Amino acid sequence: MTASPSFLGFPDRLADGRMPRAVIFGAGHGSTYPGKDSSGYALAADAIRAASQEDAALVDHWDFDLGGPLFDGGQVCCIDAGDIQTAMHDNAGNRARIEVKTREVLALPAVPILLGGDDSVVIPFLAGFADRGPVWILQIDAHIDWRDEVHGERHGYSSPMRRASEMPHVAGMVQVGLRSVGSARLTEIEAAQHFGSRFVTAREVHAEGVEAALRHIPEGARVVVTLDCDGLDPGIMPGVAARAPGGLTDTQVIDLVAGLDRRARIAGFDLVELYPPADIDGLSALIASRLVVNVIGTIVRQV
Repeated sequence: MTASPSFLGFPDRLADGRMPRAVIFGAGHGSTYPGKDSSGYALAADAIRAASQEDAALVDHWDFDLGGPLFDGGQVCCIDAGDIQTAMHDNAGNRARIEVKTREVLALPAVPILLGGDDSVVIPFLAGFADRGPVWILQIDAHIDWRDEVHGERHGYSSPMRRASEMPHVAGMVQVGLRSVGSARLTEIEAAQHFGSRFVTAREVHAEGVEAALRHIPEGARVVVTLDCDGLDPGIMPGVAARAPGGLTDTQVIDLVAGLDRRARIAGFDLVELYPPADIDGLSALIASRLVVNVIGTIVRQV
């Protein structure tokens, strides 16, 4: 079997012994609901890596999103550690492996970048920050993900922000891109509001710009950004399982990341819910790749 190319051709370690600033890793499966088939999501990380290959030889070129080359004139300082071995329906085992890997990256120290996987991989990813708190969460998503359980499973893709709210190291969260009808009932809305979550609808961002979300992030906070691909408009990001019109643009997401750099610090990033079987001509994977590049460029520029 031919090994998949790494993201942008990054190495799996830095040959000169330097510690990386960021570490990319994939996790195909988290906590799958009984009777569900989540195998399509396991294709996402390699689809993003494949989409990045066109730019692999261009990392030293000027990037207009970043105002300079990806690594700001310095050496490559990001690695791709490949994928964690996960298995559909091995829910407890998958969570344990994702959390352990996240802790390992943070101990380097480096910024972990997780490519999912459905939204359930976010729960153990955030749990990995338990000794690195306090952190804030900036969630970009069409849905608030506050279900307590679905079909008896409390760690599935409808519950990551509910579980995050129970983690002592999570100081607060801003949920941006919300729209349409999702899984949230009144009880979930009330639970999120009781926790103190800040809701920012997609319409608010369209009307006021990304400051509608960024103003809720405390100055100097350490922030974990969790990006559900259905937070973007399906006209831009069609490769998702839950398409909801009216979402954010890729430029707005880039502006959110850039805005964080001006007021806070990115401590971690995950991109989830890319569903390659629903993609159109690889467009979603290409957009996802570009968003990961912007996150890496921002991390590199963090003092």
